[in-house]
Amino acid sequence: MATKKTKKIEAPIDQRETFVSIQKTFADSDLSVEEKLKTLYELQQVDTKIDKILQLRGELPLEVEALQEEIAVLQDKAAEISAEVDFKATEIARAKNDIVDCQAQIDKYKAQVDNVSNSREYDSLQKEIENQDLLLQIAQKQISEAKEATLALKQDLEVVKEKLAVKEEDLKIKEDELSTIVEATSAEEKKLVAERDAYTSKIDERTLSAYDRIRQSNHNHLAVVPVYRAENEKDELSGSCGGCLNSIPAQRLIDIQSNKKMIICEYCGRILVNPDFE
Repeated sequence: MATKKTKKIEAPIDQRETFVSIQKTFADSDLSVEEKLKTLYELQQVDTKIDKILQLRGELPLEVEALQEEIAVLQDKAAEISAEVDFKATEIARAKNDIVDCQAQIDKYKAQVDNVSNSREYDSLQKEIENQDLLLQIAQKQISEAKEATLALKQDLEVVKEKLAVKEEDLKIKEDELSTIVEATSAEEKKLVAERDAYTSKIDERTLSAYDRIRQSNHNHLAVVPVYRAENEKDELSGSCGGCLNSIPAQRLIDIQSNKKMIICEYCGRILVNPDFE
């Protein structure tokens, strides 16, 4: 009876993992340790080239994004003010209609006053005239206040539109500048991204996650570095980390040259690789 092969259960990837935490499982791969180290080193070289392209763009992408957000806020503000202006126009139109109605009622009641038969009816009509006159004055006041508010709103709208025009002009300049840089580097970037995809497809997710984390945590975005030797260093068993420049013990240098183990800088946590890879 054939024995059933047990499937190895992979532990979930921890986003805090570094090369130190995956050191023991680094050799568990279809690639040899040397091939895996070379692949990581080549990936680092490609990522460094991509970083240089992104550096050419500088802060432009962030500036463009910030301007787009500011323009969206100003556009919303302009729309809000325009809606308020329209609402005031509706208020004015309604108040004007109220004035017409009140005046019609006043004229009607005044005509009836001439034909009253007793003082009680006369007093009642005078009261109605006073009420309609009060409503007419209220409507006139509403029109006056709405017109003043509309004038202030239109002034605010002009200020917003002026700011919007300036921001849109700034955005156009920044977008044109960014577009020029992107266009000049797009072919190279596309090629590098394709190369990057080819390298990452060979590397397991756990190692790739640690690689990305180390890259993001270092200002120079270097996660895999060769041993650095100064020009005056003749001893092959002397060198320093290509990332932090701290000295590397002789035994570690021997292990690095063997290409059979993943050696990590004890100071900065980067993978150290054979300078022959260069």
